[in-house]
Amino acid sequence: MNPLQHSKVKLIESISVREFYDSFKQRLGLDLVAGKEGIDKMIRERSVNRPALALIGCFHFFGAKRLQLFGAGEMAYLRELGEEEERKVLEPIFKRHIPCVVISRNLAPSRTFREIAEQYSTPIIRTKLRSKTFTTEVTIALEEKFAPRTSLHGTLMDIKGVGVVITGESGVGKSECALALIERGHSLVADDIVHVKRISDHEILGHSAKLSRGYMECRGIGIINVAQLFGVRSVRLEKRLDLIIQFVLWKPGMAEERTGLEENFLDVLGLKIPTMEIPVRPGRDMARLVEVAALVQTSKMMGHNPAEDFNQMLIANMAQDS
Repeated sequence: MNPLQHSKVKLIESISVREFYDSFKQRLGLDLVAGKEGIDKMIRERSVNRPALALIGCFHFFGAKRLQLFGAGEMAYLRELGEEEERKVLEPIFKRHIPCVVISRNLAPSRTFREIAEQYSTPIIRTKLRSKTFTTEVTIALEEKFAPRTSLHGTLMDIKGVGVVITGESGVGKSECALALIERGHSLVADDIVHVKRISDHEILGHSAKLSRGYMECRGIGIINVAQLFGVRSVRLEKRLDLIIQFVLWKPGMAEERTGLEENFLDVLGLKIPTMEIPVRPGRDMARLVEVAALVQTSKMMGHNPAEDFNQMLIANMAQDS
């Protein structure tokens, strides 16, 4: 079991048209023009369907669970039809319980189009974006909404562009280390609870809850406002997870990594995130160690592993001596 995981993985299988509209109204330039009674219908797939084939009666592989995007081509075709023909073309589409229709370029639906939408309680939403732009933007937006998510115990920092989660038992010194890193110019993303979501096959984003964004708990001091004390550049809204560092209390005789040749990973939402374990003991500059660990991870991401490079040099030197 992942020792970082705080809550069960939450899988989003559907979102309502209302949630979609409220969340992306400004971003996508949306305007609800008909079918308001169906605003709570559910969108059950994260992609967009272009119903061009459905308009001519072909419903093979018709994506009825998706947003239906009517672009300039579909709207031009409908304008060439008479009222009765338009009804015959549109009704089979609406009968399949589609969640909503989006019309690009702010094109206006006909009176018949609106009547059918009201009849089947299916929202019609206009967007000022072109079809290609809307498809790109809405795909990204829906990927975010449908992304699996969970939360982790720890403090997420942006250290020279590397997203580092500092974790460990309560009282081990995570917040004190984070404060030292902030003083050195790095940024806080989330303290104590990190909300994470997988947005692609190779990327996980972490962020803080809105209520606690920019705040930290420091034992003996209390709650502090990081942006107020250190400036707005000391806080970031979200960051990709690149590295997990576990603080463990040092004990005599405990095994410690000395070479860095052995790489460890933790599973977070199905992705393997590199992890390092750093023992905590008096006199160690934990902030400096975390900073160096982030730089080492940067080097690895660029294809250079210092431990492996040194090992190869050592092997080559031994071969020459022999």
